[in-house]
Amino acid sequence: MRNSQTGGADLKKAGLKATLPRLKILNILEAAGHPHMTAEEVYKELLSLGEEVGLATVYRVLTQFEAAGLVIRHNFEGGRSVFEINQGSHHDHMVCLECGKVFEFFDTAIEERQRKIADKAGFHIDDHTLYLYGMCEGMKQHGKCSKK
Repeated sequence: MRNSQTGGADLKKAGLKATLPRLKILNILEAAGHPHMTAEEVYKELLSLGEEVGLATVYRVLTQFEAAGLVIRHNFEGGRSVFEINQGSHHDHMVCLECGKVFEFFDTAIEERQRKIADKAGFHIDDHTLYLYGMCEGMKQHGKCSKK
């Protein structure tokens, strides 16, 4: 977990005041055992730490973080939004439709193929997102998530 001064500097750099709820939520996102958390998961973590921050505040802060570029919101199938710290590097996602876990990956060949397709069409890519939906190996083989 980062200290409040480091987190405060990140918030200030993003144009946000370093309030206690913002610092706590930023710390939770950065210390998470898995990098993709729903607002409800952040809220439950706050409650488990004895923090008195409401769910509406969590949603508001996460939306502010997204607008400031600190986090990226992913809207996966089924209407589930998850948030991850913006590390500044591109990656894609595989989402298990059974257990809901998200697996990150990066493949140079996929990225190069997308660039070639766009070049051939005379298209300039500013950004893209690739989500693969299916079933993780653990769920397929044992009925338990691969990540647990």
